[in-house]
Amino acid sequence: MNASLPHNSATAARPPLTVLVAAPRGFCAGVDRAIEIVERALERYGAPVYVRHEIVHNRFVVDGLKAKGAVFVEELDKVPDGVPVVFSAHGVPKAIPATAEERGLEYLDATCPLVSKVHRQAERQVEAGRHIVFIGHKGHPEVIGTLGQVPDGAMTLVESLEDVAALTFAADAPLAFLTQTTLSVDDTAAIVAALRERYPAIVGPKAEDICYATSNRQAAVKAIAPQCDLMLVIGAPNSSNSLRLVEVAERCGTAAHLIGRASDIAADWLDGVGTVGVTAGASAPEVLVREVIERLGEWRTVEEHTHVSAEERMIFKLPRQLTE
Repeated sequence: MNASLPHNSATAARPPLTVLVAAPRGFCAGVDRAIEIVERALERYGAPVYVRHEIVHNRFVVDGLKAKGAVFVEELDKVPDGVPVVFSAHGVPKAIPATAEERGLEYLDATCPLVSKVHRQAERQVEAGRHIVFIGHKGHPEVIGTLGQVPDGAMTLVESLEDVAALTFAADAPLAFLTQTTLSVDDTAAIVAALRERYPAIVGPKAEDICYATSNRQAAVKAIAPQCDLMLVIGAPNSSNSLRLVEVAERCGTAAHLIGRASDIAADWLDGVGTVGVTAGASAPEVLVREVIERLGEWRTVEEHTHVSAEERMIFKLPRQLTE
C-alpha cells in the first residue's frame, strides 16, 4: 500500500538490509597526527602551508585541508621560499629534508612514527653490514621514502614469492628484511617464510613492521566478511591499506568494492544481497562511513550492527615546533 509513496519515505516497501560495520576502521593514530600537524601549522603560520605529497591518501581529507589553505605539491622545488612545508605521513627520502635545510625552509615531518621506526631499523641494518630485502609495493610513497634512508644498492625490493625465488644472494650472505607497514598480513607472512627458508640466517625486526592499524583492520574484515554477501571498503585507489582490505574480503569469498564515498555505490550492487559489511581504510574519516550507511538506507531498511574485534588507544606526539 506504500507503493505510491515517494521513494525516500517508503520505508515499509524497502526490503531489509543488515549492515555489519567493522571496528576498528578508519583513521589510525598516524593519520590523526598527520592531519593535526597540517591544521596546527595553518593556525600557527597562516595560509598557505605547503604539503609535499598528499598528507594521507584520501581525497575528502585533502580537499578539506585545501579549503583551509594547504597547498599540495609533489616535489620540494614547487615550494616557494619562506613558507613552511609538511612532509606526508608516508615518509620521505633523507635527501628531502636535507634539501629543505639547504634552502632554509622550515619543515614539519608528519611521517607516521611507525614508518620512522622502519627507517631507523634500515639504518641500523646497513651499519651492521647487512643488505636489506624490503617487502613492499614498488612506487608507493612509503617504499620510496624507506629506500631513500640508505645508500643506493643497500636495499632490494621484493613484492612477491616469485621475487624471492629470483634473488641471487649467496645462502650465507649477511641479510636482513623489513616491510612496508600497510601490507597484507597473510601475503607478507608467506614472503617472510620463503625468505627464511632460502636464507636461514636472515635477520628480521624484533616486532612486526606491519602496523597495528593495518593488522587490526584486516582482522576486523576477516571477522565479518564471511557473514556478508557484499563488502564495501571506503578508501582511495592509491591507499595500500585500503586495497588490502578489499583483498582480505575477497579471500573470504565475499564480493568487495573499493569506494571513495557513498556516491560510488551502484544500486544494483545490492541485488540479492541481505548483508553488507562496511569498513574504512586508515585514511578515511568516519563521516564517510556514516554517509555510506545513509546511502544504503535510501534503498533498503537498514539494521546496523558494529562488530568490535579490537580496541585502539594509540596516540602519537606532535612535532616539538607545534607544542612549544
